[in-house]
Parts: sequence; structure tokens; C-alpha cells
Amino acid sequence: MAALRPVLMIIDDDPLITDTLHFVLSKYFEVCVAESYTQLKSLLQQLDSPPALALVDLGLPPTPHTPEEGFKVISALLTHSPTIKIHVLSGQSDDVNVKHALALGAVDFIAKPCDVEKLKDMLLNALKVQDVELNEMRVEQEHGGLLGNSLPIQALRMQIRQFADSPFPVLIEGESGSGKELVASSFHFASQRLLYPYLSVNCAAVSPLLAESILFGHAKGAFTGAVTAHAGYFEDAGEGTLFLDEIGELPLELQAKLLRVLENGEYQRIGETQTRKSRARIVAATNRDLRAEVRAGKFRSDLYHRLSVFTVHVPPLRELADDKHLLRDHFIEFYTKQIDKAPFRLDAKAEVRWLDYDFPGNVRELRNIVIRLIAKYSGKTVKENELLAEFDLSEPASSADAFNFNDDASMTAQAQKHLQRQVNVSLDAVLKSWERAYIDAAMKMTHGNLSQAAKLLNVNRTTLYSRMNTQED
Repeated sequence: MAALRPVLMIIDDDPLITDTLHFVLSKYFEVCVAESYTQLKSLLQQLDSPPALALVDLGLPPTPHTPEEGFKVISALLTHSPTIKIHVLSGQSDDVNVKHALALGAVDFIAKPCDVEKLKDMLLNALKVQDVELNEMRVEQEHGGLLGNSLPIQALRMQIRQFADSPFPVLIEGESGSGKELVASSFHFASQRLLYPYLSVNCAAVSPLLAESILFGHAKGAFTGAVTAHAGYFEDAGEGTLFLDEIGELPLELQAKLLRVLENGEYQRIGETQTRKSRARIVAATNRDLRAEVRAGKFRSDLYHRLSVFTVHVPPLRELADDKHLLRDHFIEFYTKQIDKAPFRLDAKAEVRWLDYDFPGNVRELRNIVIRLIAKYSGKTVKENELLAEFDLSEPASSADAFNFNDDASMTAQAQKHLQRQVNVSLDAVLKSWERAYIDAAMKMTHGNLSQAAKLLNVNRTTLYSRMNTQED
């Protein structure tokens, strides 16, 4: 039976802290406690529904003096429940750890020791924000709300229109936080199935013991506790759309049964011999490389090929250029209205920094940064240093960022490092290599559309075609 109060997951190995938090917070939340990443994974599988909130300590066993286990917990919680609100409560409050935790998707960082009453208020406020976001998500799903004017987003919209009414499965690939769930719902609401159900199941949030029953249903008495017959997601979806999120997390033994449904639409409830027929359209999503999972023996090759009849890639935010401004303005307008606060502004230098930042946590990270900036700088102008305090700059810059074509000093420094590391450098080979990299990147971002790739590279279509042929010689 699902808890009537929102579930708060506390992941900390200090019993004094967990006992204190449990005593104070259990008046407002259904509190569950895990001492480690392994214990958390087991506990999540036992819950009837994903937790709404989490408090995470970074220093967890087996390496309590480093933050790596805590970072792993944040990623696992967001995979299990993309809408969860995570607050980090840790003594490992170095600036680098704070920024990296926030970039991964945590909404706030509280240093130990903390005021428990203040913490309670923060958690209750996070619930209000969560409710607002869930309502926004429902509205966006119904209106196919893919924001953006960049070429990758235009190409994505075009693919959605092309594939929306096909009966064949779609596999959505993309990084964590990039908006795969919104793309999945866009396929449904852009199709003729929009009057039928749209159901979503997160494969990472389903207990392996219950997954078959949840997907295919069971007969009365099929197993202990099956006091009534139960229809699964495939049956409930009818002629609508069934979205299988985090499909890479589906247990191998269930993959064979899913393959059968995809091949001929047939399945059986647990405990029944009657064969039923599914008419639902399947859309799946993953942030894993399923090809690598197939090679590692963790995902069936035949299922991968069935799921990927159509494959779409959700671009990471770092590839969306000015859409970063558009998304920021959208979230500012949305949240300031919801919480009745004045919007903030960025000064000229902060605007440049905003555009330059990679947003490793993608749209989820951008949204969380906007929420924090509204809280701190409502009605004010945010300066460059104030904005940088919200960014995770601990990761090494990508080669494209390091090689700044608008900065002669940066280019010279990179070239010097290259010449120092490698003997007999060929200038022609270097230039050809960079040209090939940019052509490949443009073709990937535009899904092979030569005209759009040429526009992205600011060259004539025939010129790009000629350059590509030259590269192949």
C-alpha cells in the first residue's frame, strides 16, 4: 500500500543523524533510511512508488572520506525517479563537491551540522516546486512543448512528425536530464493515438520480482498476495502509447518476454494460459549505450534491433547554442509567476558565461540553477562571479571549448601544448583532422541532413559536399 505522506529517502551512515532526522521529519514525511548505495538500491525496489524527496550524504561506505559514493547515489536516485528533489546534507562541503552535486541534479546543498527546522521548511518548499513542475510537465506533454530554435531541436521536431503515426517502436537516446520523457510524450500527442492512453513506466524503478506482473498483469492466486486479478501496463495502454523509460535497466529474463510482444503483440498474464494481444505503440528511452550493453551481454541484441526501428537522439544542452537563453527565460517566467517573485537579470558578462557553460546536467541542471538564482537574486542583476558560483567548472574543458577560435592566446597555447607533446606534427593533417571533426559533428547534429549541416557550418551545400569527398580521398 502506497504511503499517504510523501516518501523522504535519507541516505547517511551516521545513526545519530538519521535517528534525529527521522524523529523530527517523520511528522511530515514517510521516512526511509539507507546507509549505503547498495542498501538504497535494495530499498528502492521494495517501495510501492518512487520517493518524492531525498537527503544524501556524500561520504558513504565503502569510501566515506571521498564523495564518489554520494555522487553515485544522486545519479541512481534520478535514474529511478527523474522528478525527485534531492538535497545533499554533507560535511564534505568543498566548493568543488557542492558544484558537482548540483550539476548532477541535486537541488540544494546543506552543510553539516544543520538547523533541522530550516531543513524541514526547505523540504516542504521543494514539494511545492515539485507539484508545480509536474503540472507543467502535464501541460507540456499535451501540447508537445519542445522549446528551442536551434537546428538540432528543429531536426528533432521533424523526426517526431515523421515517426509519430508509425506503429513501429521508437528508441530515444540521450544524456541524463536532456528531456527524453518530454520527447516520448511528444510522439504520442503528435499522433492519431492522442485520444488513447499514454502510460509511462520507469524500468529502473520497478522491482525485478514485480516487473512481469506490472507490465503483463496477473491472474487471481497467481502468487502469494495476488488476491485479485490485475491488468498490466500493456493491457491498460490499449491502442495508446506505452513509454518504457530506462529500458537498459530491464532484467534479462524479462527482455525475452518483451521481445515476444514486439514481434507479434502476444503476451500472457502471470498464472494464465490465455494469450492476449497488445495494440500499444512502444516508445523506449535510455541514457546508456545499448550497443555497448549488447556487447557486454547485458542487453539482448534481438531486442535492441526490435526497439530501434526508429532511433532519435535528444541533443545535450551544450549543443543548443542560443536555446540556453530561451530555456532560461522560459523557466524564469514560469517559476516567478508560480512563487510570486520578481525575475532576475544577467549582466553582459554573465550572459556570455551562460552561453559558454556546457550544462553537464542538461536542462535539469539549467532549471535548478534558475530556481536558485530566483531565490537569491529576485529583482536583481546577477553578476558574472555570482553566476559562476552556480556552475560546476571542475570537469576538464572539452577540446572544442579549450580551442577557442575567438581567442588567439588560447589557440596559441593549445598549439604549443600539441607541439610539445608530439614530434613531426603535420600542419596539413592537423587542419584536415579539425575539418573532419567539425563536418562529422555537424552531420551528427543534423541527423545527416546536408543542407542543415552546411547552414550550421556557414558554407555552401556544394562546398560542404566537396569537402566531404576530399576527406574520403
